[in-house]
Amino acid sequence: MVKHSEQYLGFWRERHLCTLTTLRADGSPHVVPVGVTYDAEAALARVITNGTSAKARHVRAAGAEGARVAVCQVDGRRWATLEGRARVRTEPERVAEAVRRYAERYERTPGPNPARVVIEIEVGRALGNL
Repeated sequence: MVKHSEQYLGFWRERHLCTLTTLRADGSPHVVPVGVTYDAEAALARVITNGTSAKARHVRAAGAEGARVAVCQVDGRRWATLEGRARVRTEPERVAEAVRRYAERYERTPGPNPARVVIEIEVGRALGNL
C-alpha cells in the first residue's frame, strides 16, 4: 500500500481538473483532461468515461494485465501524480460507486449515460510536490 501524508490526501479531495495519460498502440502518449477520484485505502483511482472513448479503448487494448497509466493534477506549484495499472470496468455497481465519488468531489452529478464505464487504476506509485 502506498503511504500518503494528510496534506497529499487533502489535495486529492480538493476540486481540481486532472489529466489521464494512456498509451496508444504505437506507444505515443494520449493525454486528456478528466475528473479523478482517489480512494487511498483501496489504492484505487477512478475515472468515469464513455465506453467508446479513446482512453477506454487504449486501456482495453492492453489486455487482462491492465494498461500502465498516470493521472495528474496541478495547482500552481502543487502537483500530485498517481501511477498504476488500469482496467475498464462495466459492472453497474462499480460504475455507480465511481459516479457517487465523482459527484462528491466535483459537487455535481453527471447526467445519465448508458454507455458509461469506469477506468479503475490500481495505484502503485504516488508522486507529488505539496
